[in-house]
Amino acid sequence: MMSLVSAPGSRPLGRAAPTAGPRRESPVVELNVGGEFYTTTLGTLRKIPGSKLAEMFSSSAKACTDAEGRFFIDRPGTYFGPILEYLRSGQLPRQHIPEVYREAQYYEIEPLVKLLEDMPQIFGEQVARKQFLLRVPGYSENLQLMVRLARAEAVAARYSEVLVCVVHNEKDDANCVDTLRLLEADKRSVVKFGPWKAAPTIDHLLDCVKMDIKAQGYQVQCSKHLGLPANYFYTFCFTWW
Repeated sequence: MMSLVSAPGSRPLGRAAPTAGPRRESPVVELNVGGEFYTTTLGTLRKIPGSKLAEMFSSSAKACTDAEGRFFIDRPGTYFGPILEYLRSGQLPRQHIPEVYREAQYYEIEPLVKLLEDMPQIFGEQVARKQFLLRVPGYSENLQLMVRLARAEAVAARYSEVLVCVVHNEKDDANCVDTLRLLEADKRSVVKFGPWKAAPTIDHLLDCVKMDIKAQGYQVQCSKHLGLPANYFYTFCFTWW
């Protein structure tokens, strides 16, 4: 949360620079959000009571200002515009939905958060995909292990490969036991996903793994591992340069 403690050169929220005569609160506020400039009113910023944004601009709060006297918020400015437009008119964003959703969560604009969660981009990620992955034991830990293994094999190499075993149910698991034992005896590292109790298939799980590794900035491809039981063993190839 942005610090509301007055710093040298800070001034009370919603007040103009000192002038002669009585001082009064100005309804107009100039903002610098991560280098993007906005002009709005205190009423707009305080429109959702209890939100972090309303708290930032409460009548008793003070905040840091930039060199021009604009109130400064150290967040991505590009995605503040859609939030401001929602507060002004109730209009929902049409672009950058995940990024605006993240900022709406930060500012605790709960009505906007709920509306965005009903949009396909967020509903699909939060309700469908993430709920599936929560049913895959150790999913996040396995992703981290895959990256560690790939990086360990990357010294003086253009590519590195990680062997992955994916089993959807207990029957699949039983079919892989002997092969996994042989690989362990050969000191081959294998990252094992599953089994899980949900409808998505092995292919769906592999798509999620690729998506989440690529989201970390890695170039990765997946293919069936020749010579091992089909449909269970896959090679993830990381390309480094």
